Amino acid sequence: MERYICIHGHFYQPPRENPWLEAVEVQDSAYPYHDWNERVTAECYAPNSAARIVDGDGRVMDIVSIYARISFNFGPTLLSWMESYAPEIYRSILLADRQSIEWRSGHGNAIAQVYNHMIMPLASLRDKRSQVIWGIRDFERRFGRFPEGMWLAETAVDLETLEVLAEEGIRFTILAPHQADKVRKLGGTKWKNVRGGNIDPSMAYLCRLPSGRKISLFFYDGTISQAVAFEKLLNRGEDFAHRLVSGFSEFREWPQLLHIATDGETYGHHHKYGDMALAYALNYLEENGLARITNYGEFLEKHPPVQEVRIVENTSWSCCHGIERWRSDCGCNSGGNPVWNQAWRAPLRSALDMLRDRLAEGYALKAGEYLRDPWFARDDYISVVLDRSDENLDAFIQRHALRELTREERPEVLGLLEIQRQSMLMYTSCGWFFDEISGLETTQVLMYAGRAIQLAEKLLPGNLAEPFLEILSEADSNLPEHENGRRVYEAFVKPCMIDLVKVGAHYAVSSVFEDYIDESEIYSYRIAREEFHQLRSGQSVFAVGKVNIRSNITLESGDVSFSVVYFGNHALYGGVRSFLGVQEYDTMKGETMKVFTDGDFAEIVRLMDRHFGMHNYSVRDLFRDEQRKILGLMTDKTLSDFDRQYMMLYENSRSLMAILRDTGTPIPGRFFATAETALNLELRGSFSIDRVDLDGVGRILAEMREWNVSVDSVELEFLLRRKIEGMMEEFRGNPGNNDSLEDLRRLLEFVAEIPVELNCWKAQNIWFEMTKTEYPRFLAYSHSGEESGVKWVEEFGKLGELLGVATRTVIPGS
Repeated sequence: MERYICIHGHFYQPPRENPWLEAVEVQDSAYPYHDWNERVTAECYAPNSAARIVDGDGRVMDIVSIYARISFNFGPTLLSWMESYAPEIYRSILLADRQSIEWRSGHGNAIAQVYNHMIMPLASLRDKRSQVIWGIRDFERRFGRFPEGMWLAETAVDLETLEVLAEEGIRFTILAPHQADKVRKLGGTKWKNVRGGNIDPSMAYLCRLPSGRKISLFFYDGTISQAVAFEKLLNRGEDFAHRLVSGFSEFREWPQLLHIATDGETYGHHHKYGDMALAYALNYLEENGLARITNYGEFLEKHPPVQEVRIVENTSWSCCHGIERWRSDCGCNSGGNPVWNQAWRAPLRSALDMLRDRLAEGYALKAGEYLRDPWFARDDYISVVLDRSDENLDAFIQRHALRELTREERPEVLGLLEIQRQSMLMYTSCGWFFDEISGLETTQVLMYAGRAIQLAEKLLPGNLAEPFLEILSEADSNLPEHENGRRVYEAFVKPCMIDLVKVGAHYAVSSVFEDYIDESEIYSYRIAREEFHQLRSGQSVFAVGKVNIRSNITLESGDVSFSVVYFGNHALYGGVRSFLGVQEYDTMKGETMKVFTDGDFAEIVRLMDRHFGMHNYSVRDLFRDEQRKILGLMTDKTLSDFDRQYMMLYENSRSLMAILRDTGTPIPGRFFATAETALNLELRGSFSIDRVDLDGVGRILAEMREWNVSVDSVELEFLLRRKIEGMMEEFRGNPGNNDSLEDLRRLLEFVAEIPVELNCWKAQNIWFEMTKTEYPRFLAYSHSGEESGVKWVEEFGKLGELLGVATRTVIPGS
């Protein structure tokens, strides 16, 4: 009997974008990466695009795409980030789906996901429809085809959700075994109770819906899925393969599907090298003919349901109480703080539900003045989210507007639609999943609520903030310093709120350090410089000007005037406000420029106070990434002074340390601290130059061993990796340069002696690519007796060995 295996990976990260900037700001907890999206991409999404199959010695025999071999879904908001910030990985995912269509009888591995991971049974019918429609449209735009299946956030399900999926043309979804209620043969009359996870997961099931529609359901193997996620099944690929095969039964007399579903991050992020275990297992299964690898669409076509099923409504894969994890203190949590409670979940949902309903009511009335069908327009607004070009926006307005909209009305319409987008984003499931209301995930959903409230204050009648915060105040924090949800909102959300003047303040302050062109972009804002003057006096800099700022999201725009003075170090003072008119601006400009030219710096501050009142700004008001950049510039000189002092202190004390050591006298700890700092600084500097002095690096490392001080291994690995990747890129661009090849070999030989575990992932990818693009050409040269070709082939093989490749397997005869 035929045996099939399908592994599904749910790849997802919660939206992390600042809703005012439409960008993910720096997250220190993700160090050495910029943010958690970038870190999880490096640890999981990238490795799965080029997973290693290794031999018994851990050397790479082949590189394969996991995405081309498993069923998967990616959260649309994650793919949106990846398209801009990890484009190479993004393209590899789309390419893998196209490859799988060729391999799997015309069925792609990728399936869609409800747009922003909303818990569907707790959503309004209107939101359910939008989540499914947005998920489909996003998928179509990226993968170029209609999705056969759709992943439900946390597999949370009810009949109404299945009705919406079926209505929109989705053929199947995937559920946990305990979400099945009863089954029977198609055409049969007797139902069999399968509650408690007792459904046979080896086939597809048909679910007949109250409307008369139908949808197919797959119930994954819960036991093996749990073992992958929470046991040590990924420690060895062969063991993983055999565990998968153990799910088949000789007593089944039909084509069997063994399928599992886990978070995709299991393979690499949660379990280091999990991607390699998965790659090996899939290869082992196929090479040994143990099962055919398939995806759900292909299996459904070959083996349509012969049984029907009824579901247990309001259930999910990650809460044993159904869907209570997202609305009550059910007891489900991360387990990290056993004395905490999650009673805050209920008032958080109540506050958001109240806000959603009030926003929906106001939206329907106000948008009805401009749009033929406000809710149909909202469903179609995803087309604008995916493409904010002027041409596309014009086409959207043409499709939905009751009449020609004025220049003033367009921002209103877009603002109303943005209210609705934010009111869906605020229901992202992670806001309830974890333990504490002041946590990053819950604060993020409150940020979306805050953006919706801010927009509503301009566009809709009534006060929404106070009733929202009143309910939120009932959500008690586990941390006394945060008190309750209202205090969390006031501490973490309100300070992040941005308007055009704050964007202007960022531009004004950063203009002292940045050379802006006449029209520039700052995150989701376009800045058109209408007038700008800059004066310098010693280390002091003065800037004054007027700019027009426009939101690329809502098209809201306005003129802002500013004046800013930088006195050096961290002393900076600025005034920014909405443009009050030419006369007021000219007076301010003339007076402040004259006083700065005269060198009366105390007077310039008094003038700014008089012209700008309380609208004063400093480096504290910069957006976080630019703030870090500018503070870095401000501290560079001080840090350079510190570095020189450390180096000098170590140089002056080194001989004394030697005498103390040689005489058996204890060396004070401050000497070691100075040595460790100075030597790590010297080591960092050695890898920041074009050609690394390996002898010099060796001397530094010998001294570090001599004094038994630690290498900053995280930073050193990062520097080494970037250095080697850069050299590999150069080598790929000029493969005939034997000097580059030799330099790479020498550096890698040296690195092998350093106490750092180097991540060679990208360098290996380039090497493998060159085995297909360049190696055959140089091999032909070597066979013809050309000396440079012989040397190149030899050095290239050595390079592969140093990168951890089984070169004799990959390029036989090397």
